[in-house]
Amino acid sequence: MSRSFNLKTFTMSFVVIIILISGVIFANSFDDKQRAAIDVDRNAQVIVDLSIEINAPKETVWRIQTGIDQWPAWQKNVAQARLSGPIAVGSTFQWETHGLLIDSTIREVDPMRRIVWGGPAQGIEGVHVWTITPTAKGVVVHTTESWDGPPVAADPEGMRAALTASLNAWLADLKTTAEAAAN
Repeated sequence: MSRSFNLKTFTMSFVVIIILISGVIFANSFDDKQRAAIDVDRNAQVIVDLSIEINAPKETVWRIQTGIDQWPAWQKNVAQARLSGPIAVGSTFQWETHGLLIDSTIREVDPMRRIVWGGPAQGIEGVHVWTITPTAKGVVVHTTESWDGPPVAADPEGMRAALTASLNAWLADLKTTAEAAAN
């Protein structure tokens, strides 16, 4: 009986150890891209998705893009911007663009790669995702933003056109600023 008990104990212990090791290996096999990330509201009435190539290092692009207090210095359409706290999840910033005062909260930060923020502005709920992907010559900056709410429902095509124009201008200003800083 004692030998049978020891064999069962050994077998159960061995199985538990294998399960634990397998769990650690499986959990560590996921890289950052496979982990769940915050996305725009895929059910929103307006979603705009744009990219631009920038011939500048990712560090330069990240510094400019996340230097929120300096946005008015390089973005024609941003009248003011003020970050309360560090670039970190939960930090807030207030900014004004096209006469619209916006309160945003940072929802995700993956330094040098990705930042997500969102919040309300005059009845519009926006979520904005930015990613920076290195290339042979610099980076590709990809932005996706969703808008939803009563003002969007009243004129989805007009809102889509306004958001597209605003994001195209932002990307162009970011490219000009980053490439100038890199030279």
